[in-house]
Amino acid sequence: MPEQIDRMRRHWMAAAGAALVAGPTLRVSAAAGQTAPSGRKAAGAQASFGPVKQVAAGDLAVAYAEAGPADGKPELLLHGWPYDIHSYVEVAPILAAAGYRVLIPYLRGHGGTRFRSEGTPRNGQQAALAVDAVAFLDALNVERTLVAGYDWGARTACILAALWPERCKALVSVSGYLIGSQQANAMPLPPKAELQWWYQFYFATERGREGYARYTRDFVRLIWELASPQWRFDDATFARSAPAFENPDHVAVSIHNYRWRLGLAEGEARFDEIERKLAGFPTIAVPTITLEGDANGAPHPEPSAYARKFTGRYAHRTITGGIGHNLPQEAPEAFARAVIDVDGA
Repeated sequence: MPEQIDRMRRHWMAAAGAALVAGPTLRVSAAAGQTAPSGRKAAGAQASFGPVKQVAAGDLAVAYAEAGPADGKPELLLHGWPYDIHSYVEVAPILAAAGYRVLIPYLRGHGGTRFRSEGTPRNGQQAALAVDAVAFLDALNVERTLVAGYDWGARTACILAALWPERCKALVSVSGYLIGSQQANAMPLPPKAELQWWYQFYFATERGREGYARYTRDFVRLIWELASPQWRFDDATFARSAPAFENPDHVAVSIHNYRWRLGLAEGEARFDEIERKLAGFPTIAVPTITLEGDANGAPHPEPSAYARKFTGRYAHRTITGGIGHNLPQEAPEAFARAVIDVDGA
């Protein structure tokens, strides 16, 4: 889930540098046709992707959906936790119709994505997911792409834009700049802020690991409800995504992600240099649009807290109408519009 604003402010104070100039802030309303009204049910609950493809990419055999012309402009869409590729089931047709080659991989530990070796650590640290994304692009011979995401996907997208800008044409990131570090995460927050991270502390215990393994679907559904309190998704919408959490590595990757953040689990030494760079909170120079829902129930920073991390052409859009944490699924038109607009920036 996105980093709390207090934590991010400390991050960037520690990474202070020259003053950066940010672009305008835009508020997009339901009246403008960009979002769904408050209380919107998930449209297209019967919709899905065609046959899921698979490609060997680094540590993984990545399962992914693809839409649009094979020779279209690549667009990499990255989902979050605990969600899956169906967050983009209504975004993909819009982008495909606009001529994009839309690529939507299941993250490690989700859906049909599998580790290629039993010996590979079931690692959920931020650097591992970013390297996965680069390996996926390499496997498909994609040299440069637009990249967009939310939650874990937004963090990964931000890392790609910051550390591999030659591979990233432009960026759309829900909840803004989400790059973190273990050192910054070790700093305590006020009690009300810590309360929002209840599941992170639960996952730090063996009781939490066993509880998530035993009650995965119940747990995921609760997170969906808390993170998007006005999203009236139905049983069919949840059932479409639920098989993604039956991945044999889902629990291990999820638990490691949150334990690693708190310094309770080791990362892999091969990612140390990447994490060192990320701990300096590098700026992002590629054209960027950040998005935020007006009813995001998950911890997230205020746009003003991260605007200066984007040093290229930049705009922020607040999507109104009761839009929560899973923004591309709750407001697909607004999300797709941001991708098209940032491409033309």
